[in-house]
Amino acid sequence: MDHSSQPFFSGTHTREPASFEVLKEEHEVSVLGGPQSSMQERTTVINIQPETAVPDHIVWSLFNTIFFNTCCLGFVAFAYSVKSRDRKMVGDVIGAQTYGSTAKCLNIWALVLNLLVIIGTVVTVIVIVVTSVYRFPGGY
Repeated sequence: MDHSSQPFFSGTHTREPASFEVLKEEHEVSVLGGPQSSMQERTTVINIQPETAVPDHIVWSLFNTIFFNTCCLGFVAFAYSVKSRDRKMVGDVIGAQTYGSTAKCLNIWALVLNLLVIIGTVVTVIVIVVTSVYRFPGGY
């Protein structure tokens, strides 16, 4: 008795082709240029947007944190820069732009305040040296 020719279950069974077989047949028909099947060919378009350039000013913030950290503005700017980078990685462009612009503003203020401190220090040193020379012309 040959079991390979008899179905395992008794009764009549119709076998429907699997979906990948149908797609394979449709592809072969469309490639060979034969008649189109009753199913329409569907095309899926995946729109991959290029990464938008949102500046996070992290290098500038790090520089201000290390060298120009008057009133901790450099450190706060660095924190906002990291938040901007995190928002950019998540895909929140608006949030990244908001945090980035705040970091830029804080970096500008840190730079301006530090330049004022440096200029004030240089002017103070010059004034002290000049007044000490005129006060004690022959030395001490």
